[in-house]
Amino acid sequence: MLAGLAVVVGCLSLGPVLRLVVEAVAPGGQPGLAVAARVLAAPATWVAAWHTIATSLAGTVISGLLGCALALALALTDIRAKGPIVFLFTMLLMVPSQVTAVAWIELTGPASPLLRPLGLAPAPGTSNPLYSPGGIALLLGIEHAPLVFLTLRAALRALPADLVEAARASGAGPGRVLRTVILPLTAPALGAGLMLAFVSSIGNFGTPALLAIPARYPMLTTAIYQRLAGFGPRVLAEVATLSMVLGALAIAGIAAQRALIGRRDRRLASTGAELPPAELGRWRVPVEALVWLGLAGLLLVPLGALFGTALVQAYGQPLGVDTVTLANFRYVLLDHAPTGRALVNSFGLAAAAGALLVGVAVLLAYFGAWRASRLARLLAHTAELPYALPGVVLAIACILLFIRPLPLIGIGLYDTVWIILLAYLARFLTLALRPVAAAFAQLDPALEEAAEMTGAGLGRRLATVILPLVAPAAAAGALLVFVTAFNELTVSALLWSSGHETLGVVVFSLEQAGDTVLAAALASATVIVTALLMLLASRLARGLPRGVLPWQA
Repeated sequence: MLAGLAVVVGCLSLGPVLRLVVEAVAPGGQPGLAVAARVLAAPATWVAAWHTIATSLAGTVISGLLGCALALALALTDIRAKGPIVFLFTMLLMVPSQVTAVAWIELTGPASPLLRPLGLAPAPGTSNPLYSPGGIALLLGIEHAPLVFLTLRAALRALPADLVEAARASGAGPGRVLRTVILPLTAPALGAGLMLAFVSSIGNFGTPALLAIPARYPMLTTAIYQRLAGFGPRVLAEVATLSMVLGALAIAGIAAQRALIGRRDRRLASTGAELPPAELGRWRVPVEALVWLGLAGLLLVPLGALFGTALVQAYGQPLGVDTVTLANFRYVLLDHAPTGRALVNSFGLAAAAGALLVGVAVLLAYFGAWRASRLARLLAHTAELPYALPGVVLAIACILLFIRPLPLIGIGLYDTVWIILLAYLARFLTLALRPVAAAFAQLDPALEEAAEMTGAGLGRRLATVILPLVAPAAAAGALLVFVTAFNELTVSALLWSSGHETLGVVVFSLEQAGDTVLAAALASATVIVTALLMLLASRLARGLPRGVLPWQA
């Protein structure tokens, strides 16, 4: 069975990446670097690469400021309602990037339903200020701030209390303790979170597609998309080279992240007790107000503008009693044919990916944790590769792998919904694996060992012992995959075909076509679904180890 798992994970995780490398060095099966050299010599390639790096770095700075500030406030102080704060802040990451971009476009545009009545919107006929490098960097920073927050918060929660208490006993004030003890010990984790935000910004497609393309500001993800959409499969060798450039930037960021994590010195002489939160006293209410104002500005106000745009009869109308309507929701959800197909496709793809990946994850985690298999652990690390690489890179790799009919059986997957499913299976396996692996690490294998001693085979042990024990974690993992895949755009933007649209593609297409109120209505519906699925996953994950779900407080 482990050998079968190795074949499945190898095909999903390594197959597309290897095919991409082969196409870059041997386009069309003919060894030669002429195409790669031409792409790498083109000034447009390096302009797009520099734009990608510059906006990603600026976005990472914004992510660091937001994520670090909130992590310090929640982990080190006694502010209240930490659970809802973490949930809402993590929604910035879970809400699809194209939905976030649409929400901010509606907030800051000349027809803003919130700013226009206040006289704060741009003048009619002027360009949206987000259509600029600064606007792209701002949204990238907001979207990926939870990555810095989650990484730093985990390090702060693991910080031993006696180290801080010793500094306080020696007369150090709060500022000095933070500067000389807390920040130095958590600096590697902060650096790792920043590199994770940088890598995510590099691979982001939804925000650049909706902001950079109108601004005529080329980036690598949009250059790949526009090149393939404009010229089709005949430029696969060229976009494969562009994808390699994008992948190289991401891998460099991942390597830096791993190096920073490896620099953490764990040799701490301490009792291991958690650091108690500092009492803010009379400052607690102002700090709480600042946190909630920040959440409102980053998430609630843009979503309010999104819903406001979805509720007006025509784009540009002021939101009022006479203009409010649910017709946009009714049309886009019930009468718009592409949305109907996209709902069916997205639900089916997300459900299938969640169900299939949980089965693979349970077996991988079982062999890795309870059977101490080195091969299973290696496969678990291999499964992280498609998730770490930008989604556009994985999509190009899947096109190259499946553009021709499969050997032996002669079945073609290109231009079908199945190529999207296989891409989802490759990309989201690690999401299903993490909660299950955490559950196996916490559970005692004695029951399974007792069943084995009575003669029960692996299949029976799986059905009667293992699956019941890890069922909550498996369900949480399946829901995590579902909520991520349900609104996915980065991969499906290059893989969809007529009749096989996904929700992310339809939102993107409506916004690009100028059907703003319909795009806002569909995007608003996806936000509601995302929040409900996050709440359901939280309920299923109760009692599991901390960190099984990123938004757990």
